[in-house]
Amino acid sequence: MKSFYHFLMKYRHPEPKDAISVFANEAFLDHSFPKISKDYHELSSYLEFNGHYLNSMSVFDEAWDLYLLSESKSK
Repeated sequence: MKSFYHFLMKYRHPEPKDAISVFANEAFLDHSFPKISKDYHELSSYLEFNGHYLNSMSVFDEAWDLYLLSESKSK
């Protein structure tokens, strides 16, 4: 199972087209982002305190759902 960060990086775009792409670009620039984490609560807590670049935590929740779906398909 790959980390959430690794999954999120596939959404990086030079010209972000949606909120998840903006999130991915900002997470890439966030050198403290928990890059190896696969834990929802760890990531959620980190973003609650440090994710000033997220307009809403619902963006993270949407990305997390896509991550779980992707991981379940790769098994």
